[in-house]
Amino acid sequence: MGDAMTVEEFAASDGSAFSGALLALWWDAKGDWEKAHGIAQDVAGADGAWVHAYLHRKEGDVGNAAYWYRQAGRGVATGDLRVEWEGIVREMLGSRG
Repeated sequence: MGDAMTVEEFAASDGSAFSGALLALWWDAKGDWEKAHGIAQDVAGADGAWVHAYLHRKEGDVGNAAYWYRQAGRGVATGDLRVEWEGIVREMLGSRG
């Protein structure tokens, strides 16, 4: 893959090129939290934990989110959920390829 995909291209895609944490984020963007969460909880490592944390924060389960942020080695996010989602997508897209 040449140039990194933009967040806009990612959100507009059909999702078929993605797996793991990115696929979970794609489903979240489509409004399917349950499907996103089901995928995220099966992703090992820091990326899966980060997406899992974001999803629990979005759900409003701050305690569970805090646990997953710790597992991801990241500080607990605050502020706009959309900004956090875009930041995660940008970082994960940048590390592909």
